[in-house]
Amino acid sequence: MVENIKVSRCLVMFLTMITIFSAQNGFAQSDEAAFASLKTVVIDAGHGGKDPGCHGGHAQEKTVCLTMALMLGEQIKKDYPHIKVIYTRDTDVFVELNERAKIANRNNADLFICIHANAASAAAYGTETYVLGLHRTESQQAVAARENATIHLEDDGGKKYEDFQMTPDAIIARQIQLSVFLDQSISFADKLQAEFKSIGRYDRGVKQAGFLVLYKTTMPSVLIETGFLTNPKEEKFLSDSTTQRQMANAMFTAFKKYKNELEGVEGQVETSDGTVKEEVVPEPKPTEGETVYTTFSEDKKDVVIFRVQVETATSPIPLTDKKFKGYTVYEYLHGGLYKYTYGTFENDVKSATDYQRKLREQGYPHAFVVAFLNGERINLQKAVNLAEK
Repeated sequence: MVENIKVSRCLVMFLTMITIFSAQNGFAQSDEAAFASLKTVVIDAGHGGKDPGCHGGHAQEKTVCLTMALMLGEQIKKDYPHIKVIYTRDTDVFVELNERAKIANRNNADLFICIHANAASAAAYGTETYVLGLHRTESQQAVAARENATIHLEDDGGKKYEDFQMTPDAIIARQIQLSVFLDQSISFADKLQAEFKSIGRYDRGVKQAGFLVLYKTTMPSVLIETGFLTNPKEEKFLSDSTTQRQMANAMFTAFKKYKNELEGVEGQVETSDGTVKEEVVPEPKPTEGETVYTTFSEDKKDVVIFRVQVETATSPIPLTDKKFKGYTVYEYLHGGLYKYTYGTFENDVKSATDYQRKLREQGYPHAFVVAFLNGERINLQKAVNLAEK
């Protein structure tokens, strides 16, 4: 797990005020997809065209990353045809860093997956996955600096970024502004590293650094360093179509686990090595306002209510069941499934999000925020907009 960022209380208060100001002026981003569904995924193959990225004796980063990106996208399309897969590039072309993030933001992506290869000494090996944050070591800073150096190959030589200072304060402010997505980014990154480890890759961990492409995206986002092309064995691994497929499959398995967790689907999934731990029961995709039954008819009329969902089941669960740990439980029937929530937050998504984190720490790792209006579950973005009014 990523180390917690330690910030002074005054700095946190100052940055929180910045975030509140940003939200009031339309800059804060929030989307139900960050909590409960996946509809659009953007896959970003690093580098491309005149920018080869790093290289080994023969392999180039831009080529191996594109191959794995296309493999991953094809698998998502095959197993989840309802999910829209968008590539920042699907051929050997140069795409500016700023444009990569814009592609994801324009398409309201629910997940941004950036695929890269690493460079260091010939002895370095293994995979690591990054989320936006402050680097902890010089090596993490070096990785970000190398990937960010792509801007110097852009037509203006990177001038558009001259006034863009990624200071520690700026990164922390951005993390707070996008805190609604950070948990999801870390969760997905953890799953990626676990799957890479399951196919025999050395786990270098989930890390933080100031990547421009992650800074500018407004959804859960990760940057994967798939291995070191500067290591001859790693270069061979990342260049071979069979092992490239293994890496893509590992990414896809992590994606499935992340999707199921995000959507509250019970069940285990197939691991990268083909072992099926338990069957996944996909949750139906109900339309907005399809709630049939709730236990919270006492909610105030025309008031947006945020709750934290902790459980989904195909048949009713007694509200006194020990899995609810004595909490006051609210049940609703939605899409043919029984769903269970805690908490009642009137027009207050921030408190609901804080409560979600608390519940995750207390043994509900899949908890996510949902919203209701007059007894019907509604889109979270719509709920936030209504609550702000």
